[in-house]
Amino acid sequence: MPELKIIIRNASEAGVALPAFNIPYLPMLEPVVRAVVDQNSFALIETARLEWIKFEAGSPEAIAREFFRWQRPEHVRLHLDHVPVIDEDGNRVDYLGIIQKAIDLGYHSVMVDGSRLPLDENIASTYQVAVLAHQAGIPCEAELGAVMGHEAGPLPPYTELYASGKGFTKVDEAHRFVLETGCDWLSVAIGNIHGAVSEGFRNQKKIAARLNLEHLESLFQATSVPLVLHGGSGIPREYVLASFQKGIAKINIATEIRQAYEASLQASGKVSVAQDAVYERTCWLIDDYFGLKNNQPILTKETP
Repeated sequence: MPELKIIIRNASEAGVALPAFNIPYLPMLEPVVRAVVDQNSFALIETARLEWIKFEAGSPEAIAREFFRWQRPEHVRLHLDHVPVIDEDGNRVDYLGIIQKAIDLGYHSVMVDGSRLPLDENIASTYQVAVLAHQAGIPCEAELGAVMGHEAGPLPPYTELYASGKGFTKVDEAHRFVLETGCDWLSVAIGNIHGAVSEGFRNQKKIAARLNLEHLESLFQATSVPLVLHGGSGIPREYVLASFQKGIAKINIATEIRQAYEASLQASGKVSVAQDAVYERTCWLIDDYFGLKNNQPILTKETP
């Protein structure tokens, strides 16, 4: 099977994206894998630091054990999502230690998030991680700009955020960032937002974010690397599909499947019923929403 870097490149060239499903509760992992296989698609299974700090994913080790129990390499690979240098609560994080641990555990790609740092510090931190990842033969994802939503409390009015372009990734900075860090994929801010993770807001319906597609196209032209759309849940379908044609080659999905799991578990009291809800929602996302059913042969083809 081809390396993940080749699969992402295939997605970019085909004008589609890899869905990347976050796992905040361990029982969600198996039904997500099963859904991807049954849809004959390809996806990443991923975990972010906040999912074992603020939810019940356990740890990078716990996710890795569960993943390798159910893995189907022709359909799924394991990604370490959002390891921040400074977290959503303003604390410094041992990001190099966490990322090295994930590499040792067999993760197929890793992400460092230095987006809360000044540009020069973000570049320096990302470069360190890119070196670690490349020494292990795996890709490094990074973030530039502010994809908001994980912070405590409610967001400012979304219409104001979007109209002002606050936090949007800057084109000139993106060009320099990719050149100086050597990152393989870049998470960009173009109007997308994360789902809330603070206790008082995590169950609310997510804002239907818009995407500035013209800005996205400029970022892709300036960087020439596959771009990543974080906060993919809840974005109107026409924006999502258009973003695939303008540089997005990976789209992260968390809120859609997490809320399906939580609501079903609360209503039924049964993990098995909640797992069924995750399976059904994942199938719907792959087929009806993203139109990515039966794309596994395209994405996993070997290329020179």
